[in-house]
Order: sequence, then C-alpha cells, then structure tokens
Amino acid sequence: MTPDRQERDRSATGGSPSLIERASRLSVAPMMDWTDRHCRMLHRQFSARALLYTEMVTAPALVRGGALHLLDHDAAEHPLALQLGGSEPEELAEAARLGHAAGYGEINLNVGCPSDRVQSGAFGAVLMRDPDLVARCVAAMIAASPAEVTVKCRIGVDDDAPEKVLPHFLETVAAAGVRRFAIHARKAWLQGLSPKENRDVPPLDYPLVVEMKRRYPGLHVSVNGGIGSLEAAEGFLRDGLDGVMIGRAAYHEPAAILAGADRRIFGDSHPEVTAEEAARAMIPYIADHVAAGGRAHSVTRHMLGLFAGRPGARAWRRHLSTAAARDGAGAEIVEEALALIPGALAAE
Repeated sequence: MTPDRQERDRSATGGSPSLIERASRLSVAPMMDWTDRHCRMLHRQFSARALLYTEMVTAPALVRGGALHLLDHDAAEHPLALQLGGSEPEELAEAARLGHAAGYGEINLNVGCPSDRVQSGAFGAVLMRDPDLVARCVAAMIAASPAEVTVKCRIGVDDDAPEKVLPHFLETVAAAGVRRFAIHARKAWLQGLSPKENRDVPPLDYPLVVEMKRRYPGLHVSVNGGIGSLEAAEGFLRDGLDGVMIGRAAYHEPAAILAGADRRIFGDSHPEVTAEEAARAMIPYIADHVAAGGRAHSVTRHMLGLFAGRPGARAWRRHLSTAAARDGAGAEIVEEALALIPGALAAE
C-alpha cells in the first residue's frame, strides 16, 4: 500500500459515530461467506471512505461459544461495522459489549436474513413480526455499549402490507434509541423461497424506502437491494436518502463499484485505484497470510471479479482458481494471473 493510501487509511480508521455515519453514505452490505476480513481488505484497497460490514456473527457464538476470533480484524479495515444476529436481549447486549471492546464503532442487528438457519434461531427477518422484541434487543445493546446500534431490515415478510408494517417497525425500534436503518427494499418470504431466491424474486419497492425517509426525516435511512452501479447510488442520494448499501455488485465487480466511490460519493480528490494496483497491493497481504499458515485461496477467492468486463478476465479467474489449489501456492499466483490481462503494467 502506498504512503498516500496509508495516510488515507489512517484518516479513515476509528470508531467515532460521526465518522461511521459519514461513511455510511456508501456501504458494502454484510454477506455471509463473502465479507470476511480478506474480502474487506481487498475492498479497502479501492475505497478508504466506504463503510464495510462483517459477515453476520451470532450473539450465541460469541457469548455462549466464546468464539471471539470471529471479531478479529485489521485496523486498516475501518470504518468497519459488526453485524450481529440474535433475539435474546441480554445475550445481544453482551455481544455488543464484546464487539465494542474489539474495536467496532457500529453494531448492526440483522433483521433481514431469511435463511432457514437464521429462522430456526428466531432471528433475522422473522424478527420483523415482533418489533417490540427488536426494540427490547436494541435497547439492551445501547445500554451495554457506547458503539452506535443500527438495524438492517426488510420492508416486511410473507403476506405483510409493507406500507403498514414498515412504518410501525421503524417507529417502534426508533423509540428504543435506534436512529440509523438500512432497509433492503424487498419483502422476505420465509416460506416457499430459498435464501438465494429471496435476494431476487420478491419485487423491489424503492419508492417505499424513499417515502420512509420523507416521513421520518430524523432517521438516517440507507437503501439496499439490487443496486448495481455508482450511478444508481448517486440517484438514491439525490432522492434524499442518507446512504446506499451495495451487496453482490460490490463483491463481483469491486473495481467498478468501489474504485470511483471516494471521488463520486465522498468528494475525495485522490486518484482512483486501478484493479492492477489493488491486486498488487494484496500481494504482501497474501504472503503474510500464507506465512502464518493460511491458504492463498482464502484471499484470492475474493479477487476473481477484479477484472470483470475486461479482456483477460476469464483467464484471470481461471488461473487464480486453479493455481490457488496447488500445494504451496503463494502470493506469486497474483503476478502470474496479472500477466494474462492485456495492458496490465509489469511489476516494478
């Protein structure tokens, strides 16, 4: 990482609520099995300003299971928020306390995940049916930790009428002390649709999310769901929303989404980082990870979409995927793959 970018990262590091709220103007959604610490480090190469989220960490895993390693992260990942899953107020309060002690300045409660695994634990999107319980949970979390407590939710579940249930949900949870919400603009169908289908099949209702901001101007409202470009993000911000949360597009095409984010969304004048620069910035990180006993694949699997839409992208993906499976594979596989991208600058 260049000294210039190191300085930018230092300026973006920390957990103050004001910093994190500014960062939430554009955020990368928490995504299970995707937004781990290696993915976040890659995303941070492109944007020093966007807010990043952990994968969902369950409160029982932290409090009952003692899995504090799930909170591990690097200071360079900040501004960074921890997402928790759970439905027991005292347990969530302890998990929030642990999260703040680990250095997270925002603790987000998952009230949107529709997976069977989450439903069986009585948390995630199923909690939208019980806003009073969510209010008790966030009130306990707020009392236990100085970190800002936020909520990520859907617009409703199953046969709900979102225009009725969403305002009630927001009012109830806001009364307990939450001011910032990220709203996935789809219902969650808890019966009949898989988690994957729940990301695509229920129709999007962006106007409802915009209306919630107009109805509750004191709340900080971000929109999530199906957003695939910075142009779309800029449009939502012009419509009056406080933030935009992008998920799969930021993962599959990180250069397209994040390389221009600091300039276009945050007004940063620094030059954009290219996909080549980001790839090479990850080489020492991969080398350190492998030296510590990790596998190169754990990092490079998040880098497959770096050159999406460019000549050589398929060869890049193929080489990283196959080379990372070799015994003893290390950071050299990145330079090998870069050699397959036409126009990629040679390493200095």
